[in-house]
Formats: sequence, C-alpha cells, structure tokens
Amino acid sequence: MSGSTFTELVAEVVAERPDDVFLRALDGDETWTWSRFADDARRIAAGYRSLGVDAGDSVGLLMTNRPEFYGADFGAVLLRAVPMSIYATSSPEQIAHVARDSRLKVLVCEAPFLPAAIAARDLVDEPFTLVVIGTDPPAGGTTLDALRAHDPVDLDAAVAAADPEDLLTVIYTSGTTGPSKGVELTHRALLTAARTIGEVAQQEPGGRVICWLPMAHIAERDVSYYMAVQFRSQVTTCPDPRRIGEALQQVRPTMFFAVPRVWEKLKAGAERALSALPEAARKDPKTHAGVRAALGLDQARTTNVGAAPCAPEVIEFFHGIGIPLAEIWGMSESCAAATLNPTDAVRIGSTGPALPGIELRVADDGEILLRGDVLMRGYRNLPEATAEAFTEDGFYRTGDVGRIDDDGYVWILDRKKELMISSSGKNMSPANIEATIKSASPLIGQIVVVGDARPYNVALIVVDPDAAAALGVEGDAAEDDGVRAEIARAIEAGNARLSRVEQVKQYRILGDDWVPGGTELTPTMKLKRKPIEQRYAGEIDALYATSV
Repeated sequence: MSGSTFTELVAEVVAERPDDVFLRALDGDETWTWSRFADDARRIAAGYRSLGVDAGDSVGLLMTNRPEFYGADFGAVLLRAVPMSIYATSSPEQIAHVARDSRLKVLVCEAPFLPAAIAARDLVDEPFTLVVIGTDPPAGGTTLDALRAHDPVDLDAAVAAADPEDLLTVIYTSGTTGPSKGVELTHRALLTAARTIGEVAQQEPGGRVICWLPMAHIAERDVSYYMAVQFRSQVTTCPDPRRIGEALQQVRPTMFFAVPRVWEKLKAGAERALSALPEAARKDPKTHAGVRAALGLDQARTTNVGAAPCAPEVIEFFHGIGIPLAEIWGMSESCAAATLNPTDAVRIGSTGPALPGIELRVADDGEILLRGDVLMRGYRNLPEATAEAFTEDGFYRTGDVGRIDDDGYVWILDRKKELMISSSGKNMSPANIEATIKSASPLIGQIVVVGDARPYNVALIVVDPDAAAALGVEGDAAEDDGVRAEIARAIEAGNARLSRVEQVKQYRILGDDWVPGGTELTPTMKLKRKPIEQRYAGEIDALYATSV
C-alpha cells in the first residue's frame, strides 16, 4: 500500500475492496464491509464537527472491543483530530488525568462505563461532551447514533488535508511507576511500524486477526487496526479478554499476539490434554496437529509474545508442537516494536534483530538505545521528560538492559530501573527469576520477587484460579494442601535453575486475586512493583523476620 497517511491508506483499501468484510463481532452475524466502516466514520466525523471538534482536538474512547470503535476512532482522524483510547478499568481520577492532560473535547463511552465518565467530567475544569453508546445520554451529552445522523464528510478532502506528521493517536502508558504519560505517535511512525512488523512477520492480504487486548494498548492498535488496514486483514472483535480461548477457536487467526500469561495458560491447557495420552502419542505429529486445532492456532502463520519476559520453556513447548512462537520487543514510544524474531529464524530467549530502518546500540551501562522513524514525537505536555528520554544524537533511552549478539539478535535482561542489587552487591533481574519459577507450574498465576538491598530474595505468589479449578480445588486455593505442596515443588524446581544468590528463600501464598487494571497489575498484566511492595509491606517484612 502506498498511502503516506493512515487516512490515505484507508481510502485506498476502500476503493480497492469496498465489499470485502473488514469487521465482525465475536458470536455476531453482522459484518462491516470496508465501505460501511468508512461511511460510518465519515458520518461520525460530521457529528464530531457539530460538537466543535476540529484539527488537533482530542477525542477519547472508553469502550470495549467492538466494531463501532473503528468508526468512532477513524471519524476523529478524518478531522485531523486525535483519538485516544482509555482503559475500561480506569477510575474516575485516571480518566480525569487523561482528560486534563489531553484537553479532551469529546468522550465516546459505553453504557457500563458512564458512571465513571460522569464522575471524571466533574473533576476537570474544562468538561468534555459525553457521547454514549447503549443508553440515554446525560444532560449535555448525546449518542453515537445521533452523530451518525449527519451527512458524511468528504473522504477525498480528508485525504488531501492529512499530513504524515499529524498525530494519529496518543497512547497513555499504563503507569507502573506513576501517573500515565501521553505518548504522541504520528501517521508516519505508526505506518512505518505497521509495514515493517507485517513484512518481517510475513503477513499477506486477507489474513484474520482478533482484537482482544484493550485498544489503549499500542500492540493491539498495531495488530488489529493499523496493520489490519495495511494488510487488508479481517478483524473479529472480542469484548472480553477472558473469552480469548473461544475467539481463537471461532476465528482461527492467521496472526496472533498475546502477553506471556496467555501463552502460559494455553500451554497448561495443552499439557493437560497431552498428559492423558500414551507417551508415544504425545510425540506423534498427528497429535500435535490436533492440539494446534484444539487451540485454534492451526492456521496461524505468525504467533508472537511480548510486553513482558516469557520463560524459554513456554516458547520451546509451542515450537515442539509446531507453533513457531516468536518474541517481539518494543514499547509504546516505538509504536510497539523495535525487534522481532523472523518466523523462520527464531532464537528462543532472544527478541530478534532490529526491524528494518531501526538503529540499535548498547550504552556503557547496558541500556539499549534505539533510533528510527517509529519513535514517538514526544510525551504530551512534558518537554523535560521528552528531552531526558533521548540522547543528544536522537537515540531513545529504552530503559531496558540487554546485549546484541554478532548476528544482531537482541537479548533483554531486565528493566534498568527494576534490577535488584542484594545487600552483598549482586545485581539480579527479578523478571527473569519470576519467569523461571512461573514456568515450573501453571498454578502460579503471578509472582513478585523482592530482594533489593536485602540479604536474600523472597516472593509473593498468587494462585491461578483456572489451574486450581482444573485440579478440583474448591474454596481458598492458597490454603489447599495440594496447592501448597505443588507450589513448594515449583519453587524448588525453579531455584534449581537459578544461581544461589538468585534463589527464593521464603515465600507467601496470597489468598487475593490480582486483576488487570487493579492495584497490583496494569490493564496489560504488568506488575506494579511499588504498589505491591507498599500494600504487602507487612507480609514482606514477616518473610525477612524468619531466619534462613
């Protein structure tokens, strides 16, 4: 595709294949063709304009994954306004932070999130207009259907007005260490990322993808929106991430990206099925084909894992059954990706070589630096933070520590700010320790290792409820003798693969449930280490009170 802006790219696809299906909802019979999507966006754009939205204004989207999202987003793009998604798990205070920081003009909101949106509107000095889906609007608000009643804006005029340096979206980081920052991403950066990722991932026109992670996450925006347009893919929207297993079986995607926890759960399910078979059958290629089909991944040409460290054992398992799972590395500031393992040249444990057009180098302290057209324009309203993020010669400071081998493959060791140094001066990666121990048992849903400036490492563990249920555990899994014995075995097995100083000496199994978007996890299931250590300070101190 030759479009220099996303607006032009959409116009090209609509002209090329107006009646092909672009969008469908999981379990739904209704489909949206490319022409229907474009017409919906054009009408919504006219509706936005009636509310005073103009070029450069911000439009917020507080929605689950559904076909209507695409028209609501692209409608803003047609006006050269800036659409930005807000995590559905956000509190009123978090929504208000985004609204203030972006000077939100309009917020498109689904009915379940309306109370939080109204509360957020009351917290800001410049109230935004609420556009509601699925219920009556509050005073001063309107509905998405009312916006659609307007005569559509002209697509050709929108294409002519768009500029590659316009902002295409702003991604608000999920805030593991403080208030979220707005990452400003242009048409040029996002189209460059979509093209290069898709080329290395060997994408072909007519593929199928599932939109299931929050669209506030840059990886989902890339895969199921910008790349979907770039490679004319069909998108099925899944409104509840917990239904991803069903979605995989219904859609049988040709490309699938997920965070490590999802791959760990898919592995656990597959292993349970294989364990019921004779040993010879477990190694039979026909059995592996059946497992791939049962997972819904039998037609996947490309499968990727990223956003957090993934244990090599997980990746090795999928390679063993014929699914070439490949790690990808990037961040919101680089439009989701900087390195990617080619499907036919995966090196397990590495995140792959740099994508075309990206320069990498390693600083003296081990931090990986990158430069290229995929980089953000800057952090919204934070010029000092933007300046600090770049070197004088334009390399972005990723915050990740790693190495680059002789073939250009990148090996990530940990986040620079998350490296632990024991009281005896030993540098350790908590993420690597956690991944090693988690891989020893599917019962470990989450684990946080603590040991910075301490004499030894301790851990907090949360039991995976699905794995416990599969074992027939009822009630509080943390108190179940069988669960406790299995986790003790997993700790011992994990420690056997770690150096003595890295090993977990004491641990506590918590009876709590950590949910995405809660106190302990970001919406994309990254650990919020500082809030966890603050909340469980008493439990951590108690672990250190016991001599080892």
